[in-house]
Amino acid sequence: MEVKFQPQGVCAQQIIIDASDGIVNSVRFIGGCSGNTQGVGALVKGMKVSEVIERLQGIRCGMKSTSCPDQLTKALTKHYL
Repeated sequence: MEVKFQPQGVCAQQIIIDASDGIVNSVRFIGGCSGNTQGVGALVKGMKVSEVIERLQGIRCGMKSTSCPDQLTKALTKHYL
């Protein structure tokens, strides 16, 4: 199931996630730091949703209280758990 999530407090404007049966099939970030967000998307492909959340939750970007990976965990928690 594909969902579109509007992240808060980061440069990315949208996160598009496709996951099924508890596994992440793909993640695309619209906006944000292109290389970093592409890297995150490639790394989480095929991972369990719960593992992505465990590994990326709470990561900060500079002085911000969140980051694109952290916002991904918020989207996964909201839509897939």
